[in-house]
Amino acid sequence: MHLRQSITITAILLSLCLAISAARADGPVPIAAKGSWRLIFEDSFDGPELDREKWTTCYWWNKDGCTNLGNAELQWYRPENVTMSEGLLRLTARRQKAKGIEDRTFDYTSGIVTTGRDYDELPRPSRVRFRYGHVEVKAKVPAGKGLWAAIWLLPETRKSRPEIDIMEVLGDSSSTLRMHYHYLDAASEKKSVGKDVETSDLTANWHVYSLTWDADKIIWYLDGKEVWRHTDVPTISSEEMYLLLNLAVGGEWAGAPSKTTKFPSAYLVDYVRIWQRDDG
Repeated sequence: MHLRQSITITAILLSLCLAISAARADGPVPIAAKGSWRLIFEDSFDGPELDREKWTTCYWWNKDGCTNLGNAELQWYRPENVTMSEGLLRLTARRQKAKGIEDRTFDYTSGIVTTGRDYDELPRPSRVRFRYGHVEVKAKVPAGKGLWAAIWLLPETRKSRPEIDIMEVLGDSSSTLRMHYHYLDAASEKKSVGKDVETSDLTANWHVYSLTWDADKIIWYLDGKEVWRHTDVPTISSEEMYLLLNLAVGGEWAGAPSKTTKFPSAYLVDYVRIWQRDDG
């Protein structure tokens, strides 16, 4: 009897070891999404500098830097504000004047990375674009009024919609996780849905922000727990999209930094992973 128990336990342990080895061989799996997944993109930022085959450091309208005037943001994105060290990506906002579009002076600089493409790279496709899948980002966002960290998706068409906002955190209300989906309805009218979820202070620790995008649903997660879903099937995007991570300063939503906002402030990213379903 004891021998049979020993054999059974050994068999179970061997099965577990084989399962773990198989998981490692196949690469990381999502902490939230169920099903079978195929990893199509990963960056753990372990190298000495940003991999430019995976990332660009501006929106597609890059002209020696860029910004988002549509949001009245106060920063000029510069490649030198995107750095890597100790296995982390750092998008750093600085109180620093910079000459930008139409010789306009910006009072702040900051960093952005996207898997898209610059204007002068057209007609090449985005570096990484996908239709449906699961995105997972482990990050630590900064505190301070006027700081606005985000993870989002935009369409390969270079239009502004559809837009899926996986995470948005304002530095002066960092106990609120904000999520949005912006799209055009059947009449090409602009529509938006969103949800704010109250949390612990998101600037205090590292968190995993993730999203599952399927043809019939979009699901948002925080640290592996579902926090919102959108299931209005006719409105769900079927376009190829690419990924953006950025730290904006100011704007109509975030407001201008206050005297107590610390600069430089960094938005830290440990890893970015994207999967697509591999279960038929």
